[in-house]
Amino acid sequence: MKDNDRGDMPARTSPNAAYDEAFDVMHGSEPDVAKALGLLERAHEAGDARATYALGTWYLHGKEPHVPVDAGIALEYIAKAASARVPDALYDLAVSYEKGGVVALNAVLAFQYYLRAALRGDNQSVNEVGRCYRNGIGVATDSELADIWYERADELGVLQ
Repeated sequence: MKDNDRGDMPARTSPNAAYDEAFDVMHGSEPDVAKALGLLERAHEAGDARATYALGTWYLHGKEPHVPVDAGIALEYIAKAASARVPDALYDLAVSYEKGGVVALNAVLAFQYYLRAALRGDNQSVNEVGRCYRNGIGVATDSELADIWYERADELGVLQ
């Protein structure tokens, strides 16, 4: 799953006060997980998909002692955020379907989620779509399309 510099919380882009406050609490001089958790839960209940995703990543990695690692709960939150088209959640589902574990391996779904994430601005997914086309992961091998996606990944600085 993605490890980002935002404390597993997507960047602030909408006016949801509870999510914004949780973001500030976790990025202040003295982060307060318990307070941020309550704020994220409130934002999630209010329909903020960014909070839903953040909660999913917290359950995926744990925020002890307040949030234990629970892959099943994490997947529920991440899947809900993905259904709301949160790019990081789409990427995480793609990785889950490609690697298996919590969900059954499904290369076709992995490719589809990488593509959805890429089209919604997730730069790493642009590289992954190219890799899928190059290696025939969930899609027919197509070196021309792979090169196009890799070219864009290179422009974005994420070509691997």
